[in-house]
Amino acid sequence: MDNADDLLTTAEVAQIMRSPVSTLRYWRHIGTGPHSFRVGRRVVYRRADVTEWLHEQAEAGRAERAG
Repeated sequence: MDNADDLLTTAEVAQIMRSPVSTLRYWRHIGTGPHSFRVGRRVVYRRADVTEWLHEQAEAGRAERAG
């Protein structure tokens, strides 16, 4: 079962978001996108951070459409 504290790889987050891995790498480079951090040499994301970021994007889109 999915736990909010699960650590996800860049490839797993890309699959969830249906985006290329390169997009997530670019977002990390410019400081946007879901929060990520390193564990050793690996970049990982907490499932809860990804979910929260997606909700924020959805809310921003609704606010933009509402004017």
